[in-house]
Amino acid sequence: MKNNPTRFALTGAIMGLAMALSGPLQAAPEFVFKLHHFLSAKAPAQTKMLEPWAAQVEKNSGGRVKIEIYPSMTLGGAPPQLIRQVRDGVVDLVWTVNGYTAGLFPRTEVFELPFIHTNNAGATSRAMYDMFKDDLASEYGGVEVMFLHVHAGQGIHTVDKLVRTPADMAGMKMRIPTRTGAWVIEALGAQPVGMPVPQLPQALSKKIVDGALIPWEIIPPLKLQDQTEYQIEGPNKTRFGTTTFQVSMNKARWDGLPADIKKAFKDASGPDWWQKVGDIWTANDDSGIEVAVKSGNKHITLTESELAAFRAKLDPVVDRWIAEVKGKDIDGAALVDKARKLTAKYSK
Repeated sequence: MKNNPTRFALTGAIMGLAMALSGPLQAAPEFVFKLHHFLSAKAPAQTKMLEPWAAQVEKNSGGRVKIEIYPSMTLGGAPPQLIRQVRDGVVDLVWTVNGYTAGLFPRTEVFELPFIHTNNAGATSRAMYDMFKDDLASEYGGVEVMFLHVHAGQGIHTVDKLVRTPADMAGMKMRIPTRTGAWVIEALGAQPVGMPVPQLPQALSKKIVDGALIPWEIIPPLKLQDQTEYQIEGPNKTRFGTTTFQVSMNKARWDGLPADIKKAFKDASGPDWWQKVGDIWTANDDSGIEVAVKSGNKHITLTESELAAFRAKLDPVVDRWIAEVKGKDIDGAALVDKARKLTAKYSK
């Protein structure tokens, strides 16, 4: 019988397909986690922080872990409910603002106070790592913290008013997410308005607020360049406090994991990562202010003497916090001293 080229080609294709099908298949992940947060999937918080962190955990686990990220509160609820969702086991992981649940993390608030953090989010976040075990961990019951961080710090955004002195803020309504931020606004003679950041664009457009204390990085995701005219900060990018965040896992879920999977998470969440997260937020901030300036907004840098007037008004906020947490048997003065020293150390 003569050889039939078509038959041989068909036979070869079938054999190749059979070999491919009989080859090793990639195993499905053994451990799947849902990570819930309040910003969009395109926000730098997800694309530059949460996604790389999740990918590193998955890599460390050898493919046994899969982290599914759910942005924009797509699993339900409102941003202030995130910490309850993870504690109750509704979700496995969250990224959230500590201050959305006022008073729940009083020790960690030390890093939000004016001029504890100044202009180096990497240094402040790394200082948080050093203080976590001995000074902060006790207030994170019900969760296993993966990492904490701060953003680049609170700059002053206003709809249409130039602010160069504390007196310029008298009577203004300013959005802030935390109680310590509210104290800052009150000390400057303005009225604090608490709200999750996704609500800010509408609040600005309707003049529910006259401005906000937030970092620059949030400008592009929320298109704040369209709602504001001024972005104001101190010299050398000095800010007026910051906000603390956490990425945490439900404690019961964590306790049920084998040691090697726990290691995959912890190896992705060490001190270098805490510092890198802060650096990521600083870089995002530079990009955010570029968007505002290109849109015609005015980026104002205060002089040293102008900043000194703000310092004089805001130093009492630290004293207020120390007195307030004393009632919870917290040595606030010691925490302030330690946080300042560590932040300065890593800023060098």
